[in-house]
Amino acid sequence: MTSPVKFGTAFDKENDNEIILKGKPTPRPRDAATLILVKKDALATRVLMGKRSAGHDFMPKKYVFPGGRVDPPDGRVPASTELNSEQENRLRYKSRRQPRAFALTAIRETFEETGLIIGRNATAVRQVPAGWQALVDLNILPSLEHLAFIGRAITPPYRPKRFDARFFMADADKVLIDDRPPMDGAELHDLRWVTLDEAYALDLPNVTRFMLDEVEQHLSTNVAPRPPFLRWTQKGQTKDRID
Repeated sequence: MTSPVKFGTAFDKENDNEIILKGKPTPRPRDAATLILVKKDALATRVLMGKRSAGHDFMPKKYVFPGGRVDPPDGRVPASTELNSEQENRLRYKSRRQPRAFALTAIRETFEETGLIIGRNATAVRQVPAGWQALVDLNILPSLEHLAFIGRAITPPYRPKRFDARFFMADADKVLIDDRPPMDGAELHDLRWVTLDEAYALDLPNVTRFMLDEVEQHLSTNVAPRPPFLRWTQKGQTKDRID
């Protein structure tokens, strides 16, 4: 169940690279997942962000968190630990896909785009889908227990490419298998750990800016806010929170 909640204006106008699809059917959103890694030290709290390639047809040159589309096999990949029941129940809201598939996608995309590993050492790993082979070849299985589902957003209907994205947040010190630095790749470059103030100063998609607000709320309170769900209906933009 969801209940209406008022939001700020950060997401009220979607204006980054706006394209109106006149006379064309609205593309169906594809399931996607994003991971917001948070690193805290004595001086500041930082999040990992990278710049999308200029060649992308979706949000080119924007700074974002690692993430991407859910692949059908993602939900079948074994894991060393699983999501807790609260995270699973919230991820099931208005979704037919297995909740763990979203968390696993966020981990896979983070590994592919940054080289960072969210998992634990494992032995005798059984066969996995091709997209996961590089990770399990390191004798590592993904670990889901410390991933918190903090929000969901569907790309506006006027976009030529649309995603139904689930956003996860995790403490880097708890989930990363080691302290290796992130590595730039074809999908993201200029990867860096930035403070929240530095992040807000970057060229961000509106949904990324909105989720940064959610990160701040999670960091500033002992009671985590319910995940927001941003989407569009015939009446316009709807902003609810998932119980």
